Amino acid sequence: MKRPVVVVATRNPGKVREMRAFLDELGLDALGLDAFPEVPEVEEDGTTFAANALKKARTVAAVTGLPALADDSGLEVDALGGRPGLYSARFAGPGASDEANNAKLLAEMAGVPPGRRSARYRAVVALVVPGAAGRTGWEETREATCEGEILASPRGTGGFGYDPLFLVPELGKTFAELTPEERQAVSHRFRALRALRPALERLAREAAGDRII
Repeated sequence: MKRPVVVVATRNPGKVREMRAFLDELGLDALGLDAFPEVPEVEEDGTTFAANALKKARTVAAVTGLPALADDSGLEVDALGGRPGLYSARFAGPGASDEANNAKLLAEMAGVPPGRRSARYRAVVALVVPGAAGRTGWEETREATCEGEILASPRGTGGFGYDPLFLVPELGKTFAELTPEERQAVSHRFRALRALRPALERLAREAAGDRII
């Protein structure tokens, strides 16, 4: 029997693999946006992570007619009043590289003592299920964080974004030093996904009952 498909609203193959591993346990398959070239780029102009995640998921669901899963996330640094927040990916300017963003963060954190370098990764995941065959569509969002500290210099070669600077105190490692298993245990994105699990289980049940897909 063909497994029901959830479209993951990203063209990042690494993120699709992560989502596929999670959804596989529920009997769901995942396809990234590379399989749907008709889906346009979505401008992330919302004022919250939830607004951006929902906008992406709603757009993908509307274009493909399939359930869509999207996330939006960022880094919040207390000493910077919560910045870069929604602008984490473009902290150093539009199209900025990870290296440029990290350099800007280190420059702005210069002189901030160790006890005041607290920060967190925040993620929101959104599931949008379009209506079909007389069934009303529905959507769910979940949010989670991972608390940490910003180091004065990078450590580790894994991950992406601010991971080499984001220390998880209880593990004594940066996100860039975590194993895949450690990352899944503490990641803000995976925590949000786990919180969304009941909604994904509902989707799997409805699909099995031939009510959608």
